[in-house]
Amino acid sequence: MFVFNRLKATEEPKEVRMRRIGFLILVFGLFVGLSAGAQTIDKVVIGLAAPPRTMDPHGSDADSNLSIMSNIFEGLARRDVNGTLLPALAVSWERVDPYTWRFYLRKGVKFHNGNDFTWEDVAFTFQRLKDPGVSEFLATGNLVESVTPVDGDPWVVDVKTTRPVAWFVQNMHQIFIMDKESTEARSQGEVASHPIGTGPYKFVEWIRGDHLTLVANEDYWGGPPPVKKVVFKEIVDSFTRLAAIETGTVDIIQDIPLELFDRAKANPNLLIVTRPARRGMFLGMKQTPDYPMHDVRVRKAIYMAINVQELIDKVMFGHASPAAQIADPPTVGYNPEIKRLPYDPEAAKRLLAEAGYPDGFSVTLKAPTDRYPRDEETAEAIAKQLAKIGIKVTVDAKPKAIYFPEVTHHDVELYYLGWFDGAYSAMRTFTKLVHSYDEERGFGLFNAGDISDKLLDYLIEQSDTIVDPDLYVEWSQMTNRIAFEWKVVYIPLFYLEDSYAVYKPSGIKFTPRPDTWMTIVDVIQP
Repeated sequence: MFVFNRLKATEEPKEVRMRRIGFLILVFGLFVGLSAGAQTIDKVVIGLAAPPRTMDPHGSDADSNLSIMSNIFEGLARRDVNGTLLPALAVSWERVDPYTWRFYLRKGVKFHNGNDFTWEDVAFTFQRLKDPGVSEFLATGNLVESVTPVDGDPWVVDVKTTRPVAWFVQNMHQIFIMDKESTEARSQGEVASHPIGTGPYKFVEWIRGDHLTLVANEDYWGGPPPVKKVVFKEIVDSFTRLAAIETGTVDIIQDIPLELFDRAKANPNLLIVTRPARRGMFLGMKQTPDYPMHDVRVRKAIYMAINVQELIDKVMFGHASPAAQIADPPTVGYNPEIKRLPYDPEAAKRLLAEAGYPDGFSVTLKAPTDRYPRDEETAEAIAKQLAKIGIKVTVDAKPKAIYFPEVTHHDVELYYLGWFDGAYSAMRTFTKLVHSYDEERGFGLFNAGDISDKLLDYLIEQSDTIVDPDLYVEWSQMTNRIAFEWKVVYIPLFYLEDSYAVYKPSGIKFTPRPDTWMTIVDVIQP
């Protein structure tokens, strides 16, 4: 406690009074500083199930990589914890015509090396996306014809596409802008190991197989981040990852295995955070004329024979939620009016009989064994349910390294797959999963069941020509409903669940993003 002599103002010498005032100002300043300091966190350690593959923001389109890159780099747009698209390196944008997107760039932004952010970095980035030697975003890069300033203004650029792309801006949160000068001056190995971005965190070190360290960019245009140092620890093994947070070695972990969930939940030092995942699980079906699933009545019969709630309760231990479409709520084109067909095995049998299969038929269901939670077990359970309506299913489950090439080569009859759209666009998903296969135009590249529907093809292609954003949403929702309620192009099953554990003694407030990205300024609050 500080004690001051009670002197009258008239009795106190001026120099003493001034020293006392100065001392009080100093104390007040310290108090304010401490209060501000209480709003920061010195260090956070995060245990990752899936580590980054590269520090090149274009070198991997895996979410495990994009998650890390979102701390170091920025796109023209960004997304918040609700999945809402927000300004980033562009302060606004508009669609001028079906082929042209206009971006108004943010001024005063610097890369971590001190270089100014300019329109030339934007042009360089889109050109770099076209290079198969460094980019896994070739599809996006090849959509861009040119990037040019508007009327000589370097802060307004037009991005012209090779064809109308209504969802183009929806993808800009994961197209990270690179510094033209330093990227061109360095080797690819250096670029892939020492990133230079404009984001809220700067790179410190990356020890492959162990950890990645980032520090706050105190000069960040959006303000200094409250978390001052972040360490991402690679802990692929589930048991080891859980043990790490149980002992407080890490502050947060992603992906609590279903088999260990009860153990984690019972730990008083752990806060369990879950949310519905963006990934929708579904059954794909071969729909060429020589397969029973060509008939929509057969597709509906399969749909109505699957007891999704039973799958969720008994196979997924309750850690999933029913889906009536592949798109999730944050996706443009998600339609809340789409309802699941009811579980009704007897009605399913009648539909099979109407389609000419009163005794059912035989089919092979392919699934991975190591890609999704309890993927093989889910396939086995579906096979038992379909057997009740006379469909004899042989489950062919195999490692993902073998399974996915078979899917991409359309070597399937029934198949179990998961999907979410990185650009939050149902129509972008439909160009890949639903549109008739057309390699030259880039349509149907993941349409393993060979769906070919002229109406859906027309609706998908026309959606890209719609400039009005409200009309585009309505058109997307309409197309989505036709595909899943009328055409039954796929059989939606459930959305997976994202899970995290937070070490309570750390005092960290954690809010997960729908895309699972660990963008620190979004997900962690002091």
